[in-house]
Amino acid sequence: MKNFSRRSFLKSGTAAGIGIAFIPNLISCSPNTQKLRFAMIGVGGRGQASWSQVPVESLVAMCDVDDRQTEEAKKAVPNAKWYKDFRKMFDEMANEIDAVMIATPDHTHFPAAMAAMELGKHVFVEKPLAHNIWQLRTLKKAAKHYGIVSQMGNQGHTTNGIRLVKEWYEAGVLGEVKEVIAWQGKIDFEKDSYFAQPNSFPPEEQAIPDGLDWELWQGPVSERPFNKLYAPRTWRGFYDYGNGKLGDWCCHTLDAPFWALDLGLPETVEAFVKDPVADHSFVATESVVTWNFGARGNKAPVTMKWYEGIEKPQVKPEWGLNELPDAGMIMIGDKQTLFTGMRPNNPRLLVPEEEWNVFLKDAPAQKFPRVGEEKPVQEWVDAIKNGTLPGSNFDYSASLMEMAQVGVLAQRFGGKITYDAQNMKALDRPELDPYIKETPREGWAYGENI
Repeated sequence: MKNFSRRSFLKSGTAAGIGIAFIPNLISCSPNTQKLRFAMIGVGGRGQASWSQVPVESLVAMCDVDDRQTEEAKKAVPNAKWYKDFRKMFDEMANEIDAVMIATPDHTHFPAAMAAMELGKHVFVEKPLAHNIWQLRTLKKAAKHYGIVSQMGNQGHTTNGIRLVKEWYEAGVLGEVKEVIAWQGKIDFEKDSYFAQPNSFPPEEQAIPDGLDWELWQGPVSERPFNKLYAPRTWRGFYDYGNGKLGDWCCHTLDAPFWALDLGLPETVEAFVKDPVADHSFVATESVVTWNFGARGNKAPVTMKWYEGIEKPQVKPEWGLNELPDAGMIMIGDKQTLFTGMRPNNPRLLVPEEEWNVFLKDAPAQKFPRVGEEKPVQEWVDAIKNGTLPGSNFDYSASLMEMAQVGVLAQRFGGKITYDAQNMKALDRPELDPYIKETPREGWAYGENI
């Protein structure tokens, strides 16, 4: 294991002492007229979607453990310094970096984000933010503690569509909402570019490809032999590294009801899982997850269901649909029912076309500022420069993902979870404790003193 020191000024308490009262953009942010200097950790796939949204000349450092993912980025960003280990990058370049974008697999989001925040760097982290509930809570605290501007990269939270959902609900268009239904179709393990199922568990050992630092790729997770299904792309189905399809998509599909209804954390979550993998290491092919939320002020309790790889919910006659698409979300109110696809971009009421057109002509007034369609990086950059916080900052997004993570635990292990949110406990299920807070490998522990 390679060990690199943390910056010495942290040990003196300088950064930590700034605390939550410090205005976020003053740690490392320059005035509006000065260019921000960015580092990118994880440059392929979603990483490219992030670094391509900032000026090439502003990218001063690029980091990826896998040379197979860097060819295009090295051509596009020729002047950046390149690293495989983000710890070495920070050790050498901390004073040359203002903000960090992170798009590694889920299991390394947390250590990369914490290492950046400890140095006072603003952070943008690709969804689903972190790999367990304790990490989410710690990221939320750390963003305030270090006074930085944070953002999770769930593109849908920047859209006009998700704002319409909240505006219509708050204007009383839907009436009282007590039920939310979301669904995703079957995972095609043969064709899906993000999921592939091995022939056996654990997968057989294979030769590590040239250019891949397998030890660094594993990061905080217990060491295991390499298999091509882990890296570079199809790791999401393996719970050591990803959070399954629910963890991957909830931040899009469930974002609108979570925000609009102010759902908060569930009281109970229960999962029906058909044919789970014996060692619970890989996502099941079929499941239904049910969250139960208590009353929030004058808002009624809500039941929310997630159907994955299983028969879609039955169409109700009043919805005016012949059948449901392969994926989507429905919020059922006592006045109207609202539908979105997998993302919240284009909501509509489930009413006849003529009635829908009449509604649009006199829809509730806009009350939430618009920030640009699917531009979370730009929203984050603007917030850094303006001393504000973007919509999916960690205070919001960590709570959204904690709600989802309790669901992921139920989906992975089955049965019912009575959730003690105050203490981060699944009551009467102590076997889940090691998954609520996972123990990292030596050299990868962060956030214990926040």
